[in-house]
Amino acid sequence: MRIAIVSDIHGNLPALEAVLRDVARRGVDRVVNLGDSVSGPLMVRETAQFLMAQDWVQLAGNHERQVLAGSPGASDQYARSQLGAAELAWMASLKPSLWLGEDVLLCHGTPQSDVTYFLESVEPGGMRLATGDEIDRRLGDVRAELVACGHTHLPRSVRASNGTLIVNPGSVGLQAYDDEHPVFHLVQNGSPDARYAIVEQVGGEWISTLIAVPYDFRAMAALAERNGRPDWARALLTGYM
Repeated sequence: MRIAIVSDIHGNLPALEAVLRDVARRGVDRVVNLGDSVSGPLMVRETAQFLMAQDWVQLAGNHERQVLAGSPGASDQYARSQLGAAELAWMASLKPSLWLGEDVLLCHGTPQSDVTYFLESVEPGGMRLATGDEIDRRLGDVRAELVACGHTHLPRSVRASNGTLIVNPGSVGLQAYDDEHPVFHLVQNGSPDARYAIVEQVGGEWISTLIAVPYDFRAMAALAERNGRPDWARALLTGYM
């Protein structure tokens, strides 16, 4: 079984298309999408309609929930303004987590929360890698061979103390952002390339490959600038805030 994992597309359809071209040449059995698919100042409706046409397993991230709830955030408000009834109904149909068989759990943040960072922790000084104990607590009593998560936009692969492989594919569409919760912090990959992961079973064990794919990020940065989001433009151009 080879699974391509995408997450945090954020309306960046050209980045997703570049990822899928790379997926096609590598050969996979299925594609899964971990959510946060459209929020932001980019190609919101086009991305939603593209995803609606796929036969993938797809999740709702925190931004799907926030867009539907009428969040006051600028990215969520713009997304809501671009979506019609069909796209909103599709978003409302998505679940926050799903099992693939008995051994693979898909979630956006952690198994319990769509906003908690799984593999990183935020402190007053900024963000750091989570400790093994923190990761184990966030995994809780989940018994899975593989857990796929997104949300932080940081590609990482970590094995919990019980042997569970936890994989964050990174973000397809946005390689840096800032957040004020729980305290102000920056998330930065330092590169504009689109990110995704492939996981596969080899000899009965799950292994992961984290992949970076080039695409025309300058065009998406220019679109963000035209839509009044210079912060997104910088993140898209550089991978930094």
